[in-house]
Amino acid sequence: MKAYVFPGQGSQFPGMGKDLYDQSIEARRMFDRADEILGFALSEIMFGGSDEDLKQTKVTQPSVFVHSVISAALIENFNPDMVAGHSLGEFSALVANRTLSFEDGLKLVAVRARAMQKACEMFPSGMAAILNYESEEQVEKICGEITGEIVVAANYNAPGQLVISGSIKGIELAIEKLMQAGIRRAVKLPVGGAFHSPIMEPARMELATAVESIKFNLPSCPVYQNVSAKAETNIEIIKSNLIAQLTSQVRWSQSVKQMIADGATEFIEIGPGNVLQGLISKIGR
Repeated sequence: MKAYVFPGQGSQFPGMGKDLYDQSIEARRMFDRADEILGFALSEIMFGGSDEDLKQTKVTQPSVFVHSVISAALIENFNPDMVAGHSLGEFSALVANRTLSFEDGLKLVAVRARAMQKACEMFPSGMAAILNYESEEQVEKICGEITGEIVVAANYNAPGQLVISGSIKGIELAIEKLMQAGIRRAVKLPVGGAFHSPIMEPARMELATAVESIKFNLPSCPVYQNVSAKAETNIEIIKSNLIAQLTSQVRWSQSVKQMIADGATEFIEIGPGNVLQGLISKIGR
């Protein structure tokens, strides 16, 4: 069974999508439509913008989404048995299994990006990757011991790679305690804020309003969502999980394991970069 997976924020790169635009009339139509929906020339930033231009959340998220969805649209006889996406990639996955149209998916991504950017500006925060830890429970326990600050285990990316998220001070305190407990490496990530933590609550509320205004269709195949790490086909559950994702953990490692248990024999990454290939090879060799 073929599982198609879609990357999230961080996979962007200068020049992304220009090859798609040049080789396909359909791709050009979709890029033009994206520019129209967003109200600014996203394609120009993708094709000619700098690293810094692409790091703006309002640009990053639509860029990765548009690249991923157009890439999938250009695959002949595209018919996935199951789909999943890492964080933002879940929106691409929901277009891939026809739960959302390209246009509606992009509208939600645009709302999500703007809302997350606002939440980041309201509360200085960040994320850090914790590597070579003893157990996930150890990291969770230490984060739970931090008082007066927000810090939580956020992204379960692969065995030996867990990302924590929270206030700047909370991240620093957690890293200090983790080092004292024997963790050998912690890396602060170059992100705008504490994604997938309680700090994103204002963004979650804004996204919830937008989700309720969009039409969701019956999926053509199951989507394995970050929040549950389970196969979902019920539209109401999909909507609820999509909203909850902003303040909940990204259970990527658990999702991939479940997909393998449910019969996935081949994983195909669609979109910019190959980050998920590396993670999946560590989760299920």
